[in-house]
Amino acid sequence: MGKLTGKVAVVTGAARGIGRAYALKLAQLGADVGVIDIDLKSYQHFAGESIGEQYESVVDELKELGVKAFGMEADISNQEQVQNSFQKIVDNLGEVDILVANAGGGTGSILENKPSEMDPEQLQTVLERNLFGTVYSVAAVAPGMKKKGYGKIVTVTSQAGLQSNKDGTYSHYGASKAAIVSYTKSLAQDLGTYNITVNAIAPGYIETGRLIEQFEQAGVETFTSQTALKRLGTPEDCANVIEFLTTDLSDYVTGSVIDVTGGALK
Repeated sequence: MGKLTGKVAVVTGAARGIGRAYALKLAQLGADVGVIDIDLKSYQHFAGESIGEQYESVVDELKELGVKAFGMEADISNQEQVQNSFQKIVDNLGEVDILVANAGGGTGSILENKPSEMDPEQLQTVLERNLFGTVYSVAAVAPGMKKKGYGKIVTVTSQAGLQSNKDGTYSHYGASKAAIVSYTKSLAQDLGTYNITVNAIAPGYIETGRLIEQFEQAGVETFTSQTALKRLGTPEDCANVIEFLTTDLSDYVTGSVIDVTGGALK
């Protein structure tokens, strides 16, 4: 038996990249896993995101690990779609014990959106993807967790939510991720009396199939030189922290933000 045998976990944005690594880690620990993504086959768009020809999606990978798995496609910024997806997962797997609210992302060029020149439409987009999507996901699982008196919620912020980029660029994304930090701390206070822990993980420069293309275009050294460990992180580096935050190892940890940045934060 694994540490999470008998538990039901949901990971949003888990079709590829870091989210997929989170889902696989939870399954390896014994949890049944629900997956929500806007496109369960989005890995097909990135050469570095291959999951193996024998699998149609991460859901098939999870089932091969000997756990139950169920996938739903939904736009995380659409509350009705989010609520419906979580209900379908509950119907198929049971009440949710663990939530990793990973879905989100940025928009536009990383060299744009200085705070004094922010594009309002792009700001709205990233707020809906990151902050609103996290809030909608929490709202879908909190009632069930309260009833059972147990829950592990992990939100996903970013290095950008803790430290600004040079010249203040991409500030719309950073602001949305910083908002998640504040929301997480408030949520921990709200849910603590129900034996529900709420923490955030803040990935840095992580070598996913999508991001490595951007890193290589700008020169990988540009990013590795900013870290103390002088390397990019891997999805597995982040997934190891998820293991800590979703098991009994972190039962007295709540309202915290753990950065996985290789020492890039100053």
